[in-house]
Amino acid sequence: MTFSNYVSKKYTPEGVNNTISLATSFGDALKETYDFSKSAKSRRILSLDIFRAITMFLMLFVNEFAEVKGLPHWLYHAQMREDMMGFSDTIFPAFLFAMGMAIPFAVQNRFRKGDTTFDVLKHILLRSVALIVMGLFTVNKGSYDAAASGIPSAWYSLLMVTGFFLIWNVYPKADGWKKYVFRAMKIAGIALLAYLFVIFVPKEGQSFGVKWWGILGLIGWSYLGCSLIYLLTRDYLGRNVTVMLLLVACSLLTAAGVFKSVEFVGYIPSQPVLYSLSMAGVLASVIMKKYASTSSPGRFIAVMLAIGIVMFGAGLFAHKYWIISKILATPTWLFYCCAMYFPLFALIYWIADVKGRGGWFDVIKPAGTLTLTCYIIPYITGSLMSIMHVHWPAVTYAGTPGLVRSALYSLAVVWIAWLLSKIHIKLKI
Repeated sequence: MTFSNYVSKKYTPEGVNNTISLATSFGDALKETYDFSKSAKSRRILSLDIFRAITMFLMLFVNEFAEVKGLPHWLYHAQMREDMMGFSDTIFPAFLFAMGMAIPFAVQNRFRKGDTTFDVLKHILLRSVALIVMGLFTVNKGSYDAAASGIPSAWYSLLMVTGFFLIWNVYPKADGWKKYVFRAMKIAGIALLAYLFVIFVPKEGQSFGVKWWGILGLIGWSYLGCSLIYLLTRDYLGRNVTVMLLLVACSLLTAAGVFKSVEFVGYIPSQPVLYSLSMAGVLASVIMKKYASTSSPGRFIAVMLAIGIVMFGAGLFAHKYWIISKILATPTWLFYCCAMYFPLFALIYWIADVKGRGGWFDVIKPAGTLTLTCYIIPYITGSLMSIMHVHWPAVTYAGTPGLVRSALYSLAVVWIAWLLSKIHIKLKI
């Protein structure tokens, strides 16, 4: 399976795939992220939330304008054999990078709360399974045959999302009968997804299965792999650098044809670039723990800029042998992405944590902690629009009006997620 199978197209209630990069959510994983520098005890690292919020907002944005015509070519996804990286091609890898950054903090937070290694392993496995399951349902939705299955496509989507929220919603702490009600709701969600799985009939006449894992599924597998690695490497910088170099080497050897990218057990995605992007985020967080200080940020920023320069140089070298291609997951694409993300995060850290200008990003701030909810909401709004036969004005499907509509819709999704969280409707895994 090529990496082209790892890339989706925009989801609509009718199940059309979308080459958008997402996704997923690890906002909750960083609910307790702190600056570990000696000069800033228990100081919240705003830049981590902000980086994730920007990535989530942009994911929604590029997802929405994918169907808008007449925009500059560089905004769209590049074609498979096109030697370029469009703006849309930078969002999914940025999300993998952000997810990787969450891992060291999330794991260490659980240890500080008293969890054993077994507890952490169980949490990692449950979170991974949740993302993989949601990824499978959302990707198979694209081939759903409503006539054969008996449920209209839009209603199938709403039932699917209902199952997600029933199982993985953040329920208020409760005792007595309320506790059992919430437990029953989780069981009902599992039963609902099982029912949707049983009745599912694809248009091709094949069974519900792994065509590709979907954005959430790929994030789930990447999270699983890098989390297990981090349990071995912990915050030892040398170990994490070694792992990153090994993954990069595997990416180069795979692209050169020395290694074949196989699907372990026929299913598990094994593209080294996928894990390299997430591991780059893990490395960034380990570097942050070692060098970051709001009172003296120069060393940390210098290290991040240096890595960016090295990655850019590696990209120039790799470009002699491979094109820049997200779909083919070339090493060139990997290097150029990393060349952007390390310095970009350093810049956000300087703005938000050092200069105290985190308020500049308040308008999209909920996307940083409600990322999974934000990702799922378009399935709801799209389905409701289909059921009610509501469409965007024709003028908003082209040019600048389409771009403005996409931005406003993305912002609306972020704040809908925030409003839902106020009534205890929030996805958390």
